[in-house]
Amino acid sequence: MRSSARSAALVASSLLVASVASVAFVAPAAADPVPDGPGRAFVPAYTGGPATPRPLPGRPVPANPFQGPVGTSSMHADSHASDTYPFLGPLGRRPEVLTEAKGGGLPGLCSTVTFARRTGLIVAQCTRGQNFTLRLIDPRTLKDLAVHELPPRSSTVRAVFSLDLDKVLTDTSGGAYYYLDPRDRAVLADSAFHLRRFAHEKGPDGAWRFTVTDDWDLSRHLPHDCATWTNPFPKGECDPITAVGPDWGGLIWWITRNGRVGTVDPATGTVRRTALAGERVQNSFAAAEDGVSIVSDHALYRMRADASGTPRIVWRHAYDRGSGRKPGQIDQGSGTTPTFFGDGYVAITDNADERMNIIVRRRAGGRLVCRIPVFGSGRSATDNSLIGYGNSLFVENNHGYRNFLELPPGGSTVGGVSRVDVDPGGKGCRTVWTSAERSPSTVAKVSVPAGLLYLYTKEPRKDLLDAWYFTAVDVHSGRTVYKVLTGMGKWFDNNWAPITIGPDGTGYVGVVGGLVAVRDRG
Repeated sequence: MRSSARSAALVASSLLVASVASVAFVAPAAADPVPDGPGRAFVPAYTGGPATPRPLPGRPVPANPFQGPVGTSSMHADSHASDTYPFLGPLGRRPEVLTEAKGGGLPGLCSTVTFARRTGLIVAQCTRGQNFTLRLIDPRTLKDLAVHELPPRSSTVRAVFSLDLDKVLTDTSGGAYYYLDPRDRAVLADSAFHLRRFAHEKGPDGAWRFTVTDDWDLSRHLPHDCATWTNPFPKGECDPITAVGPDWGGLIWWITRNGRVGTVDPATGTVRRTALAGERVQNSFAAAEDGVSIVSDHALYRMRADASGTPRIVWRHAYDRGSGRKPGQIDQGSGTTPTFFGDGYVAITDNADERMNIIVRRRAGGRLVCRIPVFGSGRSATDNSLIGYGNSLFVENNHGYRNFLELPPGGSTVGGVSRVDVDPGGKGCRTVWTSAERSPSTVAKVSVPAGLLYLYTKEPRKDLLDAWYFTAVDVHSGRTVYKVLTGMGKWFDNNWAPITIGPDGTGYVGVVGGLVAVRDRG
């Protein structure tokens, strides 16, 4: 979520069309594995061979002192939104695939997966029917240990009453862009305009549970006349919170769909805010020692909090937002969360009509380093965060994907994944390689020590079969190293959810039917 993405993962994404789609499908029992579609016997279960680790060069991503360990604590892996991991991912050595539906039946798509250091358990934000949920999951079995229901989004209500699925597709709010703090607490802003910290612990009965340790009500600071089941057509403004994250001074930053930017001081509860007038925000943001970067549907920003905690603009640079929304985008604007990388760089993509460009700027001052086009003419779009490490960026092409319902049987997207490097001294950029792999909508990730880029791929097929693969690409050459079949059919479509690499080397993918894990056996 994409994730963007989404991410938006979303959004990242975090773009949870599954919450509406549940009314159209009959869900199997909650304990069942994700149901496989037809045709498994006609496609290979594994291609390629095991990888030999060859690290991607670059300095380690620094740890934000107010966020959990690098690689474990957010959709985009860390405070820099690098989408990289400092530990090995699956190498393709006799890989096994585990799937398990997430309680309450399908759909059960998990848009963000994080890892608690103290307990070793997964904390994940997922969908169940109309609601979002916070889940505590055993990483070996994928079984739920605790579930906390989160408030439904107003976009779900509006989509049902208007019969317009796009109202859900273009909503990245509701809690997908949360983070774990150094004490393994999930810090999350929900659709009821509450910013909360959730701890998890075992109760006296030995059962795991979530407990709310802090609760800041932001409704008096934000327009909140939002659609509900009893009032589906409100007259006022509803401005849901898109993402939250800590800066390096301990303030909790939050951003909203309609361009409001604010902070909460967790020590005092003091709230400060500003607004990006006439601009909207769909993605998350990145934080470094020297401030925060946010991208709206018009411009890239660098911001810092002043002495009172109020967000202030350090610099602003507009980008080419194109003439309209492309297939593979959720709005008219950049589909990427800003990424900090290398020697003081920040990167996004634009939404230029002819060819999408990667834009790299200096964090200090905002000077343009490069603006380099990627993918084919009239066939380029991304709604997922760039991966950034060392002087390298990785970008995938989502052009043509909208959601799992609209992807036809046997269909896929234009495809393409590229590596772009910043030249020494920041004097420009160059494309190192482009792979033809088709990764329709996932937030891709890189394991730095393995030297592998992980994608979630699907090739077009004339026999109309839908085969989904966890795919590893060599970051140095762009060569596909191996592919592992995760499953067949629409239940295995990730629908904008990210790939996540666990500290034990397991690769996780949130799919419409639940959660998929890929791990080495040898």
